[in-house]
Amino acid sequence: MPKLKTKSGAKKRFKITASGKVKYQQSGKRHGMIKRTTQQIRDHRGTRVLFKTDGDNIKKYWLPNG
Repeated sequence: MPKLKTKSGAKKRFKITASGKVKYQQSGKRHGMIKRTTQQIRDHRGTRVLFKTDGDNIKKYWLPNG
């Protein structure tokens, strides 16, 4: 059985917390800030935690060693 490889795009985008949840950086903060409202910019600050089922899929298929 070959070794499972981590998807290199996923390891740049997701982190696994100590309790096993998957954190991700929110999208929509790279450019085009003039189009967004200040509330949108504030709401996309920081990181969020994925829903449990989505996080389980990320860990199973893309971060098997994470």
